[in-house]
Amino acid sequence: MAERSLSLIIPVFNEEEVLETSYGRMRAAMEQTGYPFEIIYVNDGSRDDSMKILRRLAKEDDRVKVLSFSRNFGHQTAVTCGMDAAKGDALIIIDVDLQDPPELIPEMVRRWEKGGDIIYGKRLKREGETLFKKLTAAAYYRLLAWMSAYPIPLDTGDFRLIDRRVADVFLQMREHNRFLRGMSAWMGFRTEPIEYERHERFAGSTKYTLRKMLRLAMDGITGFSDKPLTLPGVLGLGVCVLAGLGLVALIVCACTCGVAPWLWALDGLVLLNGLSLCCMGLQGMYFGRMYDELKGRPLYIVAEKHNIQ
Repeated sequence: MAERSLSLIIPVFNEEEVLETSYGRMRAAMEQTGYPFEIIYVNDGSRDDSMKILRRLAKEDDRVKVLSFSRNFGHQTAVTCGMDAAKGDALIIIDVDLQDPPELIPEMVRRWEKGGDIIYGKRLKREGETLFKKLTAAAYYRLLAWMSAYPIPLDTGDFRLIDRRVADVFLQMREHNRFLRGMSAWMGFRTEPIEYERHERFAGSTKYTLRKMLRLAMDGITGFSDKPLTLPGVLGLGVCVLAGLGLVALIVCACTCGVAPWLWALDGLVLLNGLSLCCMGLQGMYFGRMYDELKGRPLYIVAEKHNIQ
C-alpha cells in the first residue's frame, strides 16, 4: 500500500469562511485511506483572505501544496492545474464548500482498489438549494444527456476519483473551454457511481453565479454534441411545413373572409428572420470556441507556489 499515493485536488475561490474547517475534514478523510497523500489547493484568483489561510496551512503541513493563479481563470481550469501538479496514483477532485462529503473518500479509494478507473459521486438529494436551482439543474442534466454523443451520468458534478492512467489521458486534452465530466465520459474508462445526499454549504455563499452556470452549461453542450449544428436544419424543415400550411390557409381566407394576405407575408418574414438570427448565433458559438483554441494561449498562469517543486 505504501508504494502508492493519493492526490486530493481542491479549487478555491473566495472561501475564507470554510477553508480551515474544510481542511480538517479533508485531512481526516485522507488519513483514513491508509495511503500517503497530498492535498493540492488551487487558488483561483481569490480576493478575500483565502490565500493568507492557504499559506499558513502549507507552512504547518508539508502535505498541503498550494498554487495561486494571477487572476480568476475558472473552476474547471483550476482543477486542471491541480491535476497537472498531482503526483498520486489516484486523483480525487472535490470542492472546498463541504457540500460533497469528504467522508466518502475512503469508500472511493476502496472501489479504486478493486479496479475502478473513475469513481464519481451521484447526487440523490440537493439540500440548501433554491427550487429554481434544483429545477434548472435537473433540466440541464437531462438535456445534456439527450444531446451528448457520449453517456454523461445524470445528477453528477466534479466530485470524483480518477486513476492515474485516466488522468494522464485527460491531461493530453488542452482545450480552453473545459467540461470535466463530459471529458471523462468521452474517454470511456470504467466508471462507477457512489450515491449520496448533497449537503448545504458549511458557510459562505455559492461562487457559481447564474452567468457561470450558463457558461458551463454551454461548454458542456457545444463541447460534446453536434446537435446544435443540426438543429437549424430541423427547424428549417418545420418552417417549410408551416409555410405550406400557411399558404393553404391564406388562400382559403382570401377566398372567404378577405383577410389581407400581406399580414401573413409579414409574419412569415419576421419568423424566418428570427430563425436565421438563431442559426447565426449557434454558428457563432462554435466559431468562438475555435477562435479560443487557435490563439494557443496557456490555460492558466501560476503566480505563487508553496510546497511544490
